[in-house]
Amino acid sequence: MFERLQQLLTEAGARFRVVEHPHEGNSERVAAVRGTEVGQGAKAMLCKLKHADFNVMTIVPGDRRVDFKKVAQHYGHSKASLLSPEEATAQTGCVIGAIPPFSFDPSLRLVVDPELFRRYKEIAFNAGRLDRSIVLNADDYLRIAKPELVEIIVENGT
Repeated sequence: MFERLQQLLTEAGARFRVVEHPHEGNSERVAAVRGTEVGQGAKAMLCKLKHADFNVMTIVPGDRRVDFKKVAQHYGHSKASLLSPEEATAQTGCVIGAIPPFSFDPSLRLVVDPELFRRYKEIAFNAGRLDRSIVLNADDYLRIAKPELVEIIVENGT
């Protein structure tokens, strides 16, 4: 996945940099190593919708939480919940924490809360590996990933 992302971004002329760092599970510590704010982290959470034939990759700022009700409502469903770690890995090929904010699977919809781009000109994410991050220009991300922009964060919640 890491090589695939680098190739995609390079071929698309994206402005990005790779940051190598120790395997780190703490958002604050990995942000410090990256030289970014916690909120710049594009946090990926995979959701399933009741009675849907697709799943949803939600992306929110690293210091915010996904509102699952908003995700379900956006797609006209009554309920959304997290995929299990095993289901998420099977769908993305990445372990939890290393899932980049890109969908390479047509049955996995990509939805990003626009707050991420209102707050930051660059986003950061683990790039398919827990020891490699990419810091990417936000406009280039939007151009390449083509996500749906939907308000999906918990109101007044971090």
